[in-house]
Amino acid sequence: MDPRAAYHEALRDLQGQMLAMAQRVEQAIARSIEALKQRDADLARQVVAEDATIDRQRYEIEERVVALIATQQPTAGDLRTILAILHITVELERIADYAEGVAKLAIRLADQPPLKPLIDIPRMAQQVTSMLHRSLEAFLARDAAGALAIAGEDDEIDALKEQVYRELLTYMIEDPTTITRATYLIWVTHNLERMADRVTNICERIVFLVTGRLEEMGQSSAHTSAPGGQS
Repeated sequence: MDPRAAYHEALRDLQGQMLAMAQRVEQAIARSIEALKQRDADLARQVVAEDATIDRQRYEIEERVVALIATQQPTAGDLRTILAILHITVELERIADYAEGVAKLAIRLADQPPLKPLIDIPRMAQQVTSMLHRSLEAFLARDAAGALAIAGEDDEIDALKEQVYRELLTYMIEDPTTITRATYLIWVTHNLERMADRVTNICERIVFLVTGRLEEMGQSSAHTSAPGGQS
């Protein structure tokens, strides 16, 4: 095979590996929330265990990126693509960490009576997953405008988080026996909010890939860490 053809095939493979990792991350989010809703500790433990596979995928992609840059001397355009893949991979791994955090909280809640029907938390998770999925579609389409629009949806996640927080605070005030369970659910919303912030970072990289300009997009101001998650 011609060396340049082999190089472009390697670049396509690298992109495919990143997209496969993204699929696994989306599944981790969905399964962690399902474990929370069903109080299924076994499913939650599977999410925790599978996080190691996502970590390995990240490191494999990083190694391939280093090898491509070192051996192929990519053009400026290709270099932006390779670096975008690298940065997106790091964000995907961190999103998976937050999903693992949700799963760990699901384990803590599994043997507790349900505090309330979970409606807004699954809505948050669905929105975050949709943002993530569409951000990768924007990457494939080199759609900077689409990436900007997706990043703007972070405000919706923040609003849902505040709504859940106020509701759970009411539970805690009215019945102190609910404090522990309500606090765990607040931590879940924190992790979901941080996932959305990571998707915003992915969108920043897509805009940079397309335009060559690295612009910081608005993110949530509350970035303190929560037990069971990452900051």
